Amino acid sequence: MAAKEDLYSRILPRRLRQNRTARTSSSLEVLLSMGFTRARALKALVSTGGRSVQAACEWLFSHVDDPFLNDVLPREFVLYLRPSGPLQNQLSHFWQQSRVACGKNRAHSIFPHITLCRFFMCADHQAPALVESLQTSVQQWWGRFPRPLPLELYTSSNFIGLFVEEQAADVLKLFAADFATEAARKAEVQVEPHRKQLHVTLAYNFPSSHLEALQRLAQGIEVKLGCDWLAVLFSRDPRFTNHETLRVTFPYVPQNEDELELVPGELVLVSPADQSSTSEGWLYGTLLASGLSGLLPENYVSLADEADAWVFHGSHSFFSCGPSDKTSKERGMCDGRPETSSPADTPLSLICHPMQVLRISGGLSRPPKRTLLVCRHGERMDVVFGKNWLSLCSDGKGRYVRSNLNMPPSLPLWGRQRDYDMDAPLTVLGSMQARLVGEALLQSNTEIHVVFCSPSLRCVQTAQNILKGLQKDGRLKVRVEPGLFEWTKWVSGNALPAWIPVTDLAAAHFSVDATYRPLVPVSQLSVSESYEKYMSRSAQVTRDILSDCRDHGSTVLIVAHASSLEACTRQLQGRGPQSAKDFIQVVRKIPYLGFCSCEQQGESGVWQLVDPPILPLTHGPNHSFDWRETLLQE
Repeated sequence: MAAKEDLYSRILPRRLRQNRTARTSSSLEVLLSMGFTRARALKALVSTGGRSVQAACEWLFSHVDDPFLNDVLPREFVLYLRPSGPLQNQLSHFWQQSRVACGKNRAHSIFPHITLCRFFMCADHQAPALVESLQTSVQQWWGRFPRPLPLELYTSSNFIGLFVEEQAADVLKLFAADFATEAARKAEVQVEPHRKQLHVTLAYNFPSSHLEALQRLAQGIEVKLGCDWLAVLFSRDPRFTNHETLRVTFPYVPQNEDELELVPGELVLVSPADQSSTSEGWLYGTLLASGLSGLLPENYVSLADEADAWVFHGSHSFFSCGPSDKTSKERGMCDGRPETSSPADTPLSLICHPMQVLRISGGLSRPPKRTLLVCRHGERMDVVFGKNWLSLCSDGKGRYVRSNLNMPPSLPLWGRQRDYDMDAPLTVLGSMQARLVGEALLQSNTEIHVVFCSPSLRCVQTAQNILKGLQKDGRLKVRVEPGLFEWTKWVSGNALPAWIPVTDLAAAHFSVDATYRPLVPVSQLSVSESYEKYMSRSAQVTRDILSDCRDHGSTVLIVAHASSLEACTRQLQGRGPQSAKDFIQVVRKIPYLGFCSCEQQGESGVWQLVDPPILPLTHGPNHSFDWRETLLQE
């Protein structure tokens, strides 16, 4: 064993360790040279997982008013085993299906994992040594980790899980003990290995009425599938232990000094003990992004997962080879397995998201999965500038006049008495948002084969700008499909908008397919259709699109409305429509350029929602500024 350790120490692991140490030391030196104190610099690096100097600086700037910024507080760390590969895909599918069938239970707050130790404390200045301890421990266990790891399904009245067979569990406990020894030696921290039965929790603390459905779904997990187990290290702020993690769904501007400003997507940590003195409908919480505490309206937030507030510090495989050439690094793969990664090399979303699907290369040649991407349009003029926006950008002679930088320099076919009042275009920022999404798709190597969009001008413009970001503008034509228009009940007046004809769009240099014959002609749309009819229309046109495009490529993009993300995918998954009231609540939470991905699973032909190939896009409100009214006030 000593000879083996010496061999490993001479090659990859040593180089990785040197790179990690040098990187951490270099980042700290840069922050110190910028004038930050050592305590603040260390806290920022640890609070961002050591990703980069930029991330640490952004954390420091956002926490400038954090009352605990200068307090020297250790963080709580935990070590988990996390599956990747086919087994992880099966667990992800169970996670999704169980949420759909039975709602969220306590297991959903954290991704699928095996707990190897209790949470333990580590000071900021010892965090790099702790991360190095994990890397060293995994290195020493290469080739000794049980493969495959034997798992057995166990159910009780309020718990369902996959338990590790006893002999294999003893091996995992030995690894945890070795990590504890290494952490004590290098980082001077006390780690208590988990002594109970090792398992992957699938569901717990659920109503007894859900047991049968959850058990049936759990029995469908193929536990003998291949799996590359990763040792992953996370930390959290100990001040927020036993706090609920909430996510902001709507923006809020404070009306009083003791209230928090809310930006959609931000996380808020709330303690049940702090709510006794708050008014009904209000919560007292702390923003994770800034450390500021205050009151916030309860209906502006929704429940998030506990792990969303954790910081990722490293992930190491027991089976994969180390980094090789540039190509394998860019793929994040090596011989069909994820390579050893570090916070500086791997995005947090790729490692930590509960539903992330890792693509496995090699093996038998298989046809690519069919994928449906659905995207909402970008920011629209009438929402930003109000229902009378047309009067702000037209002069007495009816000519278009740009009166704000967020208004486009010109509008297509303005002189032809376009029905812009009912068919609003995008703002400048709306176009930028769409192009950003296209650029992200390009960077993620997502190949779009066919694009459909609603006839609304904002959707056509969004699709056009996504293609520009993808560098496919002019090479890929957009098919304008009236059947993708939103619920007509939401249209004001007694008539549908007079959308720009496809021939006129093509003449105005939009990349549209003028030869495409719609599946649902405009003449078949009716004003104030029922909810049931809208859902049926959306589901049918989506199925017809996928059927017609079967031979045109594996990935279809639909650009339509906020309602389309639900209406075009729900019944495709075999799920019945929810009530109109619940549907409206879902639609309210979908922002501009909200994006979802649905994949067809293997030979079964079943479609299910999976992680989109791109990150979410958050855009905060920016009110109009008049320097005269603001700066010339007496």
